[in-house]
Amino acid sequence: MIEMLNSMGVTNAMITSTVITLIICLLAILAGRHMEMIPSGLQNAMEVAVEKLGDFFADLMGEYAGRKYLPFVGTLFIYVLLCNYSGLLPLSGELPGVQAPTSSINFPLGLALLVFFFVQFVGIKETHGLGFYKHYFKPIAALFPLMIVEDLVKPVSLTLRLYGNIYGEESVTHVFFGMVPLGLPIIMQIFSVLMGMIQALVFSLLAGIYIAEAAEHGAEEHEHLLQAQHG
Repeated sequence: MIEMLNSMGVTNAMITSTVITLIICLLAILAGRHMEMIPSGLQNAMEVAVEKLGDFFADLMGEYAGRKYLPFVGTLFIYVLLCNYSGLLPLSGELPGVQAPTSSINFPLGLALLVFFFVQFVGIKETHGLGFYKHYFKPIAALFPLMIVEDLVKPVSLTLRLYGNIYGEESVTHVFFGMVPLGLPIIMQIFSVLMGMIQALVFSLLAGIYIAEAAEHGAEEHEHLLQAQHG
């Protein structure tokens, strides 16, 4: 089955990311299937996780943007974290259908583009129009080209940071396993757990900052429009 998918162009990273997506969806369905006022079990664990993530992103992005866009940045963090940790599975990268998606550049690139377009959506939504793009001409219009370049560099930076760190860490661990099968690889696996968490945190943290900036630009522009309408 997996060989057939591979022959059709479906990579191991795509298979792993699909399985992780299904697992997250299944957990969400199971946790919310029988909601109770006094939660227990999986519902309680999920509510605690959502509450902690909500507090973290509210501190980072501000109360308004952090709470409003928590579903996006929170899901992004959990998804990237599980994708990073899939590289810790035994023989990951060698067994058919098992590979850390974030060690393939296509996956971080897809997520980075998703963040880029979501930021545009947030800016336009908060402004109620294309007035969001007026911030490209501030503080002076002459900086317009630089402001455009700055925004276009963001998805590139997100992609290379996540891909480079996970791919490099996976490659080094693989080499150590080949040289010293016992002892050192265990230390590298512990290091990989920490690295996977940090990279998921950095990716979602930067995405949260970009979204908060777009929401702020949108709020400012909307405020100006309201002031203009009311004289």
